Amino acid sequence: MNPVLEVRDVVKSFGAVRALRGVSLSLDQGEVLGLVGDNGAGKSTLVNVVSGTLRPDAGQILVDGVERTFESPSEARAHGIETVFQFLSLVPTLDIAENIFLNRELYGPGPALRAVRRMDKSEMQRRVHQGFDRLGLTLPSPKTKVAALSGGQRQAVAIARVVLWGSHIVLMDEPAAALGVRQTEIVLSFVERLKSQGVAVMFISHNMEHVMRVSDRIVVMRLGEKVADVPKSETNALELVGKITGALVER
Repeated sequence: MNPVLEVRDVVKSFGAVRALRGVSLSLDQGEVLGLVGDNGAGKSTLVNVVSGTLRPDAGQILVDGVERTFESPSEARAHGIETVFQFLSLVPTLDIAENIFLNRELYGPGPALRAVRRMDKSEMQRRVHQGFDRLGLTLPSPKTKVAALSGGQRQAVAIARVVLWGSHIVLMDEPAAALGVRQTEIVLSFVERLKSQGVAVMFISHNMEHVMRVSDRIVVMRLGEKVADVPKSETNALELVGKITGALVER
């Protein structure tokens, strides 16, 4: 079975700075891949390349075994790749269902109401409720305004939105940063549930405890290179920190 995502020998430079130096990695269906590294290691650049925000100077990106070239994030989304950033693109004054269906609103019921573009909020709320049940996600009613949610609940809504719209590869860039303990638990528990749904997740975090909890495999980047790619069962947080800092180098 082909990995759902492959990055092969990707290179990206900004002037004289080589942000990515021939990085290769893969991600399987239903796998959580932890991506760790210090500031400047190339993590964000790699995420931006995979998500279509940046074009690589060289290398390949394959989705479901087929090489793809993304000119924009919308093209990446069309092939099932979504990115959830620390700073969310939710609208606080709208409710959960309206945020889930943002720019995909349902109108009706019936041709007359569709013609005047009256939103079918009941149907939108029903579908969101069904989707949350499928994901095993416990959140307030879809009618709840996002402004009334905790930080963890908002992050869960942002993640659910990309999954409910059919994305099977989700990139998460520091999804639990600046959240409290309870809010962080909401996000980490949701990441764990995604595996059973067959969703592939790339989980970027500076928090080794979070990475060790949710990841199946961990990739360490340093100075634009991949310096380790190991199953979680074969490493520990202290060893990972040594590889991140360069104190421990793989032979």
